[in-house]
Amino acid sequence: MSPANEQRLSKAERTAQAREKARAIREEQLKKDKRNKLLVGWGIVVAVVVIIALVAFVVIGQAQNNAPIADQGPTPANGNVHGGVTLLANSEVVKSEPASVNVADVPSPAATPPATVTVPGGEAEAGKPVKVIAYIDFICPVCKRFETTYGESLTNLRNEGKISLEYRPLGFLDRQSTTNYSSRAANAAACVVNSSPEKYADFFNLLFERQPAEGGAGISDNDLKKMATEVGAANIDTCVDSKQFRPWVKVATQEAAAVGITGTPTVFIDGKQWDGSTDLNAEIQTAVDAKG
Repeated sequence: MSPANEQRLSKAERTAQAREKARAIREEQLKKDKRNKLLVGWGIVVAVVVIIALVAFVVIGQAQNNAPIADQGPTPANGNVHGGVTLLANSEVVKSEPASVNVADVPSPAATPPATVTVPGGEAEAGKPVKVIAYIDFICPVCKRFETTYGESLTNLRNEGKISLEYRPLGFLDRQSTTNYSSRAANAAACVVNSSPEKYADFFNLLFERQPAEGGAGISDNDLKKMATEVGAANIDTCVDSKQFRPWVKVATQEAAAVGITGTPTVFIDGKQWDGSTDLNAEIQTAVDAKG
């Protein structure tokens, strides 16, 4: 049949056909809109679940980091009861007998700050190298500047056998992070010296090299563990996770405050406090010369 002979639709039929086509298009669009709404809705649900999970992870992590620390605990191998680790020539550290510390043994602070601070264990010893004791905090920017300025010369002096260099890391600036980073970093350093004393100096230096900014979360425990591995230390995962030496850091921090330490770095040379206004190397050399 030719197009000319095809049956022509009436106007009413053409109108009905157009309406049916429009209806079908509307229904298809409504279905598409419904599918899109469902996808958006589920996307929002998934996003909310992820956010809740992340918030829970952060809250739990902070709660764990900020959990109360025991008042009593062990010293690390190669660490003394005052919270210190003493470095000698090259990578050697002073060995120590196993011991424990207790907050109950820390003396009460004096009613008025002492005019002269007497640091426990800091007195000069005849026939031995000059004792240099430095109270530091791993998040303290001034401590990092101290290490940048004097770290190399202090290393040379101990390698020459002229000094012993004892670091006492504190948790003074825990309030400057959301996770008690100062104490966590000090604990990680204690974990390293406990099992890999020859790597303590390298780990110590790396902590300052990567020092986080104050006010944030600091370096995570997982990254502290990786840093220990990076310098070649034995695995410290269990030690960090159990906060094994956090009581040791706690006691050292409280003892430092009790004897009159008010900030970091605070440095002593054979028991005499360096006031920071003179060249430290010159002060140490004077003490070395005095010993003959």
